Amino acid sequence: MNVWIAIAATAVSCYLVKLLGLLVPAGALERPLVRRLAALLPVALLAALTAQQTFSSGSHLTLDARGAGLAAAAVALMLRAPFLVIVAAAVLVTAGVRALGG
Repeated sequence: MNVWIAIAATAVSCYLVKLLGLLVPAGALERPLVRRLAALLPVALLAALTAQQTFSSGSHLTLDARGAGLAAAAVALMLRAPFLVIVAAAVLVTAGVRALGG
């Protein structure tokens, strides 16, 4: 039963956050600082999630094949490769390092 209470509380919380976003005056959203933060916040969150998923295992810092895959993706990104090529490079390098025992 506690799980359903948590699900309901999460659903209500998500709805209230959406509602608060709709209640913000339009003038507040047009400020240059708010626009800059709105543009940079998703990038920062995605970078933090990527780093957390790549370099952690539970509560420990790890450096394994995932780091090599991320490095390969970064190189492909710097070479301006298409998105699917970036993903494929990360997958292939990660799989190769794991196959080699890393």
